[in-house]
Amino acid sequence: MLRGESSSDWRDWYESLRERADQAMCTRLESCLEKVGPHSRLAEAVRYSMTLPGKRFRPVLTLESCRVCGGDEERALAAAVALECIHTFSLIHDDLPAMDDDELRRGKPCNHKVYGEACAILAGDWLAVQPFALLAAEYPPELAVALQRTLAAGTLAMIEGQAADVAGEQRPTDAQLLEYIHLHKTAKLIETACRLGALCAGASPAALEALGNYGRRLGLAFQIIDDLLDATGSTATLGKRAGKDAAAGKQTYPAAHGLEASRAAARREYLAARDALQIFGPAADRLRQLAEYVIARDR
Repeated sequence: MLRGESSSDWRDWYESLRERADQAMCTRLESCLEKVGPHSRLAEAVRYSMTLPGKRFRPVLTLESCRVCGGDEERALAAAVALECIHTFSLIHDDLPAMDDDELRRGKPCNHKVYGEACAILAGDWLAVQPFALLAAEYPPELAVALQRTLAAGTLAMIEGQAADVAGEQRPTDAQLLEYIHLHKTAKLIETACRLGALCAGASPAALEALGNYGRRLGLAFQIIDDLLDATGSTATLGKRAGKDAAAGKQTYPAAHGLEASRAAARREYLAARDALQIFGPAADRLRQLAEYVIARDR
């Protein structure tokens, strides 16, 4: 929290940005879904996953990164929505029987449990493509291309990380492979969230790189904490099946390094993320708070 600020002030700030992202998402989503027929099964499946209650952590990062670089948060809303579409597509596909074979997501049945595997795959496909059309429609051509390239790079890295994650199942723990998976599957998309916001603000190259480094380090801390929560949390608290990583023989920090070393690693990445924000001074205090939130979260 900022000096002199209560925990409720922090929650109010976060909730206000989350609500702005939610409102922007609902408005743009419904507009896009009109083209596929708002009452079609595909539209229902897309809407189901996109509107499940969530932290909207990545959109909040995008909006705040824009503000830190001197931009108007309003300008970054479409980019934040585009990123959340990509994130949601990844969750729908990750939950499928051929991937992580999950039944719960955010405390609700996974998309394929409600709409069937075929429709879930198509909903994910739609969400993987629509963001690029959204960026083209909402931004001037030069900025739209920069945003699309950044989003594409983050999406491709995420897919490559998921492929490595699947390939690494039931294999001996491999620290180098684990680092690759975490960097690509999770950290790159969180880095992308920060870069999108900076681009919307017209940030300098130095600011863009600083935020990219912050997002990358924060993303690594986020995934290490995710690994720890899966190993130590409960299904009721997490809103998804706990202990599934160990059951699937996945490459995780606790499996490779143990619980205490994993907590220390998350702390190191958190501190590195904070250090990356030095060039912004106090203007980046909210981003520092977001880093604190990441390592303190319990779900």
